Amino acid sequence: MHIVACFKVVPDDQDITINSDDTLNYSKARPIVSTYDLNAIEGAAQFVSCSCSGSDLSALTVGASEIDDSKMKKNVLSRGPEALYMVADDSLAAADAYQTARALAAALAKIGPFDLVVCGDGSADVYAQQVGIQLGEMLGLPNVNAVRSLALEGDVLVVERGLEDEVETLALTLPAVISVTSDVALPRICSMKEILAAGKKPVTIWGTADLAIEVPAATLEVKDIKAPKPAPRKKEMFDDSDAGIADFAKSISQVLR
Repeated sequence: MHIVACFKVVPDDQDITINSDDTLNYSKARPIVSTYDLNAIEGAAQFVSCSCSGSDLSALTVGASEIDDSKMKKNVLSRGPEALYMVADDSLAAADAYQTARALAAALAKIGPFDLVVCGDGSADVYAQQVGIQLGEMLGLPNVNAVRSLALEGDVLVVERGLEDEVETLALTLPAVISVTSDVALPRICSMKEILAAGKKPVTIWGTADLAIEVPAATLEVKDIKAPKPAPRKKEMFDDSDAGIADFAKSISQVLR
């Protein structure tokens, strides 16, 4: 089997600063793997090792040219994938869900036959929860989101899907596309052996011209992004008497109205 784990590269939010006009400054924010996609990569790696030993696991991402970062690439390849494919093109900067899914679909066609595509449920920056769903639709494949566990039973992929009030167990014919939640697996702490081995694994980088696609126009336009104004603290103090507790509860209820 060939499994492909898709992930998004995002700026490290710990390094994002706020300018004097409340706009966000990304100049010192290094590219990192989206938090939820770390779970997806680990889930795919554990699926390969536990359910279908001997299968191939690749990783795939699309984005602006700045995603071609050596530290980020080694981080991904130390987590189980044997190969990394990237579509690094500035035309994909700030790509929306449809543009991203379109580029992923074209890259998957170029990569070649695959049996399963694993996506994170959403990205750490936007969390639209749309890319995996739209990708499955574009590929015309069985497509399930909110997957919290997966296993191979014969030629059938059996997944558990967590819903608000129940858990569904579904059987999918392959190839298929699934979007997994953070419950699927905890990201590993990579060993030195895994990190050193990552530097020897193949990385293939394409531009949109290599995929023979034109990035479609964005389906939405971002007018402005600014940090919210911090709300001043009220600095109300309550004692631990019955009256103080009652006043505290009353104050909370007024805020929640």
